[in-house]
Amino acid sequence: MALALKEADVRNMLAAKVQIGMKNIDTNMRRYVWRRRQDGVYIINLGKTWEKLILAARVIVAIENPADVIAISARKFGQRSVFKFAQHTGSQYIGGRYTPGTFTNQIQRKFVEPRLLIVTDPRTDHQPVLEASYVNVPTIAFCDTDAPLEHVDIAIPCNNKSKNAIALMYWMLAREVLRMRATISRQEPWSVMMDLFLYREPEEVEAEQAAEADAGLEPVAAAESGPTDFVGLDNQKVGEWGAEDAAPAPAAVPATGGNYAAAGAAAQPPAAVAAAPADWNATAPAANWSQEQQQAAPAQAPYQQQQ
Repeated sequence: MALALKEADVRNMLAAKVQIGMKNIDTNMRRYVWRRRQDGVYIINLGKTWEKLILAARVIVAIENPADVIAISARKFGQRSVFKFAQHTGSQYIGGRYTPGTFTNQIQRKFVEPRLLIVTDPRTDHQPVLEASYVNVPTIAFCDTDAPLEHVDIAIPCNNKSKNAIALMYWMLAREVLRMRATISRQEPWSVMMDLFLYREPEEVEAEQAAEADAGLEPVAAAESGPTDFVGLDNQKVGEWGAEDAAPAPAAVPATGGNYAAAGAAAQPPAAVAAAPADWNATAPAANWSQEQQQAAPAQAPYQQQQ
C-alpha cells in the first residue's frame, strides 16, 4: 500500500526516540501504549502513531484554504517546527506565548478564525485548545502518554518532550500533506531535510558561526603572510613615514659662546656652503645713489629736445 509505514520512516522514528513515553500515563492514552519497560517508562506503538499521522494529514488536506489551518507551539522546542510546517504547507502559525482571546475576542488585533488547530502539547497549549472548543474548531495534538485528551479530536501519540521527535513528526506531517496534495511525488524522497525543522540552541549557533569565522580567517592570514622570515624584525628601528625624504634638521646653536659662523655653515646644504664667501665680515661697499642719478639725467636730455 502507498500509505503503509516504510522501513526508512521507522528507522527515523527510532533514531528520534518518538516511541519513548513518560512514566505516567493517562487513562485515554493506554490504547496507544505497546508495553512498559522495567524502569517504568511506557513505550508507544509506532504503528498507531503512523495511522493517526495519516488521518491528521487527510483532515488537513480536506481544508480548501491552507491559511485556515493554524499550528501553535508554546514550547521553544516546537517553535521552529511550526514555522517550517506553516512555510511549506501555507498555513498559519503561532510560536511562543499564545494571547488569550485570539479565537474568541473579535476586537483583538490578532483575532483569527481558523478551521483547524494543530498543537504541539495539549498540556502546555491548553488555552488555545480550550478556546477552540468554544468556537467548534477541531484540534489535532501531538500527545505523550501523560497528555490530557479533553477537547482533542485527533491525538497523535508520540514523544513531545524531545526536540528531535517534535521536528521529525512535523516534518513527516508536512511531507504527507504535500504528497496528498500532489505537490511532491510519493516515489521520490522529499528534498527538504528534517534538520530545518529542528530547534537549535542560540549557544550552538554562535559556536558554529565562530568556528566558521576562524576557519575562514586562517587561510587568508596564511596567504597574506607568505614565506616571509620575521627573524630579527624586533631589533630593527622603525622610523616615521617620509622621514627619509624630509630635509635634515639644522644644527643646534651652542648655548654659550662658540663660533656661530661655523655653526651656520654646517646647517646649510653642501652647495650653499661651497658658494659662501670665505670671509663673513667682508661686505660689499654701499652704492652711491647720487652718482647714479647724475649719470641717468644726461641720457634723458636728447629725448626732451626732440619733443
